[in-house]
Amino acid sequence: MPLELPELKEDTSTSANRLWQIVLLDDDTHTYDYVIEMLVEIFHHPIDLAYRIACEVDNAKRVIVDVDTKETATSKCRKIQEFGPDRRIKRSRGSMRAVIEPVE
Repeated sequence: MPLELPELKEDTSTSANRLWQIVLLDDDTHTYDYVIEMLVEIFHHPIDLAYRIACEVDNAKRVIVDVDTKETATSKCRKIQEFGPDRRIKRSRGSMRAVIEPVE
C-alpha cells in the first residue's frame, strides 16, 4: 500500500499570483447612473451587472467590483478614484472611494 503524503498548499500571502479585490465604497454624492457609467467604462461590466452592483453598494455600503492581480487592481482602483464628480449632483466634489484588499 503506497504512503499518501499530505497535499502541500502554496503560501499565497507572498505569491506574485495572489488575487486582490477592488471594493467600491458607498457615499451620498453619486447617483446610480454615475456608478453604472463608471463600472461600464472602467471594468466593461454589462449594464445589468453594473446596476446590480450599484444597488448592492447602496444597500451594503461596500461591494466587490472586480478581482485581479495586485498591479491591475491598483490601476483600476486608481481609475475609480480619478473618475471625477457626478455631474448630476451639485454637491458631488470628487470621485467615489475604493480600496483594494487581498482575497482571503
